[in-house]
Order: sequence, then C-alpha cells, then structure tokens
Amino acid sequence: MPTENVSERFRDIDRWSTEDAVKAMFEAQFAAIAAIGPELAGIAGAAEESANRLLAGGRLMYAGAGTSGRIAVQDGVELGPTFGWPAEQVAYALAGGDSALLKSVELAEDDTDAAARDLNSLGVGENDVLIGVSASGSTPYTLAAVETANDAGALTIGIANNRPSRLLRKARIGICAETGSEVIAGSTRMKAGTAQKIILNLFSTATMIRCGRVYQGLMVDMAVSNRKLQARAEAMIERLAGVDPAAAGNALQAAEGNIKLAVLCALGPDVGKARELLARHGGALREAVTELNNNPAGKGGSP
Repeated sequence: MPTENVSERFRDIDRWSTEDAVKAMFEAQFAAIAAIGPELAGIAGAAEESANRLLAGGRLMYAGAGTSGRIAVQDGVELGPTFGWPAEQVAYALAGGDSALLKSVELAEDDTDAAARDLNSLGVGENDVLIGVSASGSTPYTLAAVETANDAGALTIGIANNRPSRLLRKARIGICAETGSEVIAGSTRMKAGTAQKIILNLFSTATMIRCGRVYQGLMVDMAVSNRKLQARAEAMIERLAGVDPAAAGNALQAAEGNIKLAVLCALGPDVGKARELLARHGGALREAVTELNNNPAGKGGSP
C-alpha cells in the first residue's frame, strides 16, 4: 500500500547531512497538507451530520490503534477545555486500552473481539458519532469498531491515508488524505499522522461551530480553569457585550464562569433570565443575543 512503499528518493537519507534530511521531512509535511484539499467538502458534510446527532444528545467517539489512535484521542481530549464540550459526550476505543497512550501495544491492533467489547461496553447508540482513524485503512481493531457502531445505528466516519481501503468502504462517510510513501518507509506518524491531525482539527472544530460553541470567532464555551483563561474570558465579555472590564468581571462571577451566561448578564438580564434565554435557543448565544436585542424589555435585571 502507498503509505508502506519505499521512496527511492530517500533511500540514502541516512547518508545525507542532518540539515538536508530535516528539509526533506519538512517539505513532506506540505505534501501531507495538500493531500487534504480534495476532502474538504467531505469533512464539512461529516461535521454537519455529526452536529445533528450530538445536539440530540449523542457522543463523539474515537477509535484507533497505535499512532492513529493516539492522535484521535488527543483530538477528543481537547474538546473539553477548548469548547466546554461535556466529558460524558466523548468516548474512546483505543486498541490496548489507556496504557497504549504512553506505551506501544502493537499486537492489540489485531484484536477484533476487543474492539467489539469496547464499543458495546460504551453502549454505542444511534445518536453517537464514531470516528475511526487508520493510516492503512485496514487495521482490524478499527474496522471492527466501525462495524459494531454501524450495527448500532451510529454515524461512522473513517479517516485513512490509502485508497481504496476497507475502512473507507465500511464507514458511512470516508475521508482519505492520500499522503503516499513516507520519507522513512512505513513511519506513518509523519506525513500520514500530520494529515490525520489536521483532518480531525478541521472536523471537530467545524462540528463545535455547528453545535453553537463559537460566537463571533470566539470560544464562548471555553472552560475558565486558570487566571490566563479568566482574563481571556473577561476580554470576550467586554468585546461581545460592550462593557468595561469591571462589568465584565462582575458578570463572569455572577455567571459562575459561564461565558455565554456572563455575556447575556452583561447585556442586562439577571442570571436566571439569562439561563432561560440561553436554554430557549439550545445554548446558541447568537440567537439568544438576537432575541434580547429585539426585545429590550427582556433586559431587566443586572448581573
């Protein structure tokens, strides 16, 4: 398969100068990025379908083995602090279990029974979205995870670096960045891994946008977990509500760190009314602000 092929161009890379080798690997990263271009429409479609299921209470579930599995887990882990995505709406099926994050468990990728057990233990269902990631597109564990999710009615998305591949056929939505041979043959943590990370970044961020987690280009569901992020949150409130720093800080305190609620409070309503307004619009701040602006009488109260 292409990702395992030996490139004649780099056959003697171990004899090159270190600088030349680094330059070659650097250039290869651009090729990995370019390989994603043809898949942008597919990534967007996957994000839209996923958002519909997630807004109905589904989970983002990631499945993979080795490098691909670790890259997938990284994407999911970052959704909480970045977008305030609930931990209970993210799940992982990693070949070899949690220990495979820190230590290679290569034989685990062939254990199809473990994949089925892992998915069934997570209670995969029809509102869930399973993203299976495999450079080869043929990793047994990942394929079995996708099959189990398909049987449960979940939306399945396959991300691979070879075409054709079984993963792209089995997943309801297939996304393939054909990165070809690696500078170091078979080392798919390089070009293939870069492409996978970018695809996941694009997909999950677009999904969060469609889920109302971004407003005016800002991470309005961000978890305020340290002083730096508190300052960032207050700056967001200042900008979005047009208030001074003191008012922004008061609003954030009244909203107990919830940026969306704080923006609404800074615009007038008390926390209770702001919470009702936000709930009425499914957590979408833009719609809540629009209603507030169209109904000035509803601004009564203060943070």
